[in-house]
Amino acid sequence: MDVIFNSAFGEVAALLVMAAVVGLIGIVLRQPLIVSFIAVGLIAGPSAFDLVRSDAQIGLLSELGIAVLLFLVGIKLDVKLIRSLGSVALLTGLGQVAFTSVFGYLIGLALGLGHITSLYVAVALTFSSTIIIVKLLSDKREIDSLHGQIALGFLIVQDLVVVLAMIVLSAIGIGAATEGHGGGSVLSVLGSGIAMVALVVIFVRYIANPLTERLARAPELLVIFAIAQAAMFAAIGDAVGLGKEVGGLLAGISLASTPYRETIAARLSPLRDFLLLFFFIALGATLDLSLLGAHVTGAVIFSLFVLIGNPLIVLAIMGAMGYRKRTGFLAGLTVAQISEFSLIFIAMGVSLGHVTEDALGLVTMVGLVTIAASTYMITYSHQLFALFDPLLGVFERRGTPREPSEASSHRGDSYGAILFGLGRYGTAIGIRLQKRGVRVLGVDFNPTAVRRWRELGLETEFGDATDPEFVAELPLNRAEWVVSTVPIHVTGLSHEDARTTLIQLTRSAGFRGRIAVASHYARDTEELFAAGADIVLEPFQDAADRAVELLSGAPEEERTEIPAIESEEKEA
Repeated sequence: MDVIFNSAFGEVAALLVMAAVVGLIGIVLRQPLIVSFIAVGLIAGPSAFDLVRSDAQIGLLSELGIAVLLFLVGIKLDVKLIRSLGSVALLTGLGQVAFTSVFGYLIGLALGLGHITSLYVAVALTFSSTIIIVKLLSDKREIDSLHGQIALGFLIVQDLVVVLAMIVLSAIGIGAATEGHGGGSVLSVLGSGIAMVALVVIFVRYIANPLTERLARAPELLVIFAIAQAAMFAAIGDAVGLGKEVGGLLAGISLASTPYRETIAARLSPLRDFLLLFFFIALGATLDLSLLGAHVTGAVIFSLFVLIGNPLIVLAIMGAMGYRKRTGFLAGLTVAQISEFSLIFIAMGVSLGHVTEDALGLVTMVGLVTIAASTYMITYSHQLFALFDPLLGVFERRGTPREPSEASSHRGDSYGAILFGLGRYGTAIGIRLQKRGVRVLGVDFNPTAVRRWRELGLETEFGDATDPEFVAELPLNRAEWVVSTVPIHVTGLSHEDARTTLIQLTRSAGFRGRIAVASHYARDTEELFAAGADIVLEPFQDAADRAVELLSGAPEEERTEIPAIESEEKEA
């Protein structure tokens, strides 16, 4: 214990060991890693072993992790997509904040909390954790999906509203700005935001490409520059009152148009995961369990309000705007929790004497319940939608005009193959089938991938391979093949296999043709055949077989066919 307490390095080493052990136990129990890491913070915090003493060092690593996380989100954002989703992000973000504030205040009054305490609690309940949501969606590979992009949009809108609300509360004397998130006035914050956006536009237009091209000659320097960009923009955003999250996001957007963004993202992903560990440890360490005892009833009511009410208002707003109930439901689940800033906000009220520690205990319990519950809700979001689907029809307008496309638009068409997953492998297969005279319909839930296919002159649909309604609307009865190149990533989350789900859904929808699915692991092959696949494509093995054919003397025409097609893809 002396080694741990006498050295920040020893303390961090102990926390890393504890995180590895608790994380391993969580994986064995099939629990999300975020829950395990928050549990590490609780165990190491003042409520248990009280190991966290180096608050400044852990806080610094946590803040750097936040900057890198939002940087990696920003570097993959499509400006065209941001413009198209601006209205739904704004309306949904503002609608959720207004709904939670008003009804949270009324619930507080009904529980006898008093006007000031009810106001503080209501405002605290409007804060959703952008960091936790982005991490979960990234782990599920859904940050690029339509509902993921919409969720990110209204979470950023919500963050901006929170900043402005705290400044206004500070100005009228009801609260004070938290460290690094306040100061100045509403106009100065708005002006600073416009100035930062203008800086990003200038950087993208005149500096980004030539600078990254020169830095790319030394890959290590390119990575250091990317981290520096994320930290610098986050620091500027924090200093002007916009917050580190918005600053980090703008830093990523400033490099999103460069040809090296994928390289940067791949290099920084492990660093992001390492640094975010300290964010979750710091979050768990701030939860004082000794304050929880007397607030069970109020915490249960407020928790149910956040877990049920917030997703429903998002679902209702998106449904009214013309989005499908599935998209609204999956996006709505992302606001079913409160964030770490909720605790900061209430603690600020306690320090100013506006509320008592009872309010802090109440919000702490709501935070524990909603963060844990929403983590599971997002992890198993598709299963939850399947469970509640029959009850959600009231939230969907006829025709869902805001969705990128409708599967029914191709219902009467005939295709040789319907291909799910429009990444590099799927695109290569689609182009080659099309060149051989096979009509292909591509399907993906990433709007960027759908648009890229259309730019290549290929027919495509936006949709989720695990959505029963969408799959049933596809022209399956006229297709000869269903091909899935959807990648399966072992994330430690829900452990669901979209390939077997797709096989079941297509057969249930009456498809009588043949099914081919891609697998990167030999151990999956037998399971996929048992699930009903007719062919299992193994990209690495198949590529090796092709390479051996070429090396052993394949005919000249076979060797020249593939490079010609590759050059066309590269130009596109």
